[in-house]
Amino acid sequence: MRTKTILLVDDEVDFSRLLKLNIEDSKEYKALTANDWQTALALVEQHHPDLVLLDMMMPGMTGIELLGRIKKLAPEIPVAMITAVWNEQEAKRAFDAGAYEYITKPVDFEYLRTALLVKLL
Repeated sequence: MRTKTILLVDDEVDFSRLLKLNIEDSKEYKALTANDWQTALALVEQHHPDLVLLDMMMPGMTGIELLGRIKKLAPEIPVAMITAVWNEQEAKRAFDAGAYEYITKPVDFEYLRTALLVKLL
């Protein structure tokens, strides 16, 4: 069975590292990280990840805008949004733009694993 690749996009470097360690701890997934939108798009093009976890608020481009760009490049890649602030309108915008999940920080890693399994089985 091929190891699935997950792209983690978050401008908070420490959070990205924590998320990467937690995801790779299961040995089921390989995680790539991007801390800005430019790197994220380059990694989508180069590695075509199996799933993207995308922060809602980043400098230079919002998560919703980046979600739209990812969906234009690779519409089949599932994208889950991660945010520090629950906002019903933003969640609706994310779903309307193509996200399959909206996860709030601090991340419940058990829930995250379930959300990944749903899309990566």
